[in-house]
Amino acid sequence: MGLVKNWFVVVSVGLLFSSCGKAQNQGEKINGLNLVSENRALDTAEVNPMLNVGADYCAVIPFGFMSDAEDPNLSYDTKWQWYGERKEGTIDAIQKLKQKGMKVMLKPQIWVGHGIFTGRIEMKKKKDWKEFEKNYRKFILDFAELAENEGVEILCIGTELKRFTTNRVEFWEKLIDQIREVYSGQLTYASNWDEVDDISFWSDLDFIGVDAYFPISKSENPGLEELKNGWRIHESLLDSLSAQNERPILFTEYGYRSIPNCANEPWNSSNDTVIDHQAQVNALKALFDIMWSKPNFAGGFLWKWYPDHSKAGGAHDNRFTVQNKVAEEVVRENYRR
Repeated sequence: MGLVKNWFVVVSVGLLFSSCGKAQNQGEKINGLNLVSENRALDTAEVNPMLNVGADYCAVIPFGFMSDAEDPNLSYDTKWQWYGERKEGTIDAIQKLKQKGMKVMLKPQIWVGHGIFTGRIEMKKKKDWKEFEKNYRKFILDFAELAENEGVEILCIGTELKRFTTNRVEFWEKLIDQIREVYSGQLTYASNWDEVDDISFWSDLDFIGVDAYFPISKSENPGLEELKNGWRIHESLLDSLSAQNERPILFTEYGYRSIPNCANEPWNSSNDTVIDHQAQVNALKALFDIMWSKPNFAGGFLWKWYPDHSKAGGAHDNRFTVQNKVAEEVVRENYRR
């Protein structure tokens, strides 16, 4: 029975990854970074630190803007936006990354006025839903065409839109079909960690995408084993979703701040001034140890990476970036493994 069981697992894993062969070969991982969009062009030399950390994928993030979470209007590619957030800057960044051998995930995102969380986007009237859907469809299809023209490997069709995805399922199913008509690469959606099991259309995509800010410890200074144990319940959920939908898991975002207790609420971006680089190191090590070698795990995109590496992060920085911190070496060791 043991031989039969092991054969079944191997065949199942092979079938699972045959669906994502264009993005990676079986056994390879996506070692990615989320690139910060800036108000200037990316310098080709700025790709070198990404390569030096072992990254082979980079997420390029153009933005659309809404005034509030109930406004159906969505503006993008406007003159008042930063260069890196517009189509021109997006194309420029993709081409320079590809010149250096990097693969790309294009990840168009929405920014809601006053920093309102995108998961709260929800129209109150039917006519506003219809208007918003029309605007969002144009936004995504426009960038889908751009992705096709620039040979982008993966397109992320939305980020952390919990109420939108759960309330308007039919829209998303039709949108995916429309995207497939203009874009031949692979598709994912970046679900927030607490909505990943609410998404109904995973089997229509190529990856189960998740912004992996799962809480894994309430302790202020948890050890590595405690952090790894904290992953178990989330690992089980992701394994179940992967098996049910026959799709690999992709961390469209993952990362921790260099502050105490960073593993309790990893999404927390408050203005704490306390710094704890070891906490960031431990949390990343736990994630890599638990997730990265799993056959149903495709890899992930670290949040976040600034183009000017020499000025980013450092000993006095407690934000998400690992640049010029002890944690950068942890990422390098995992990505080059």
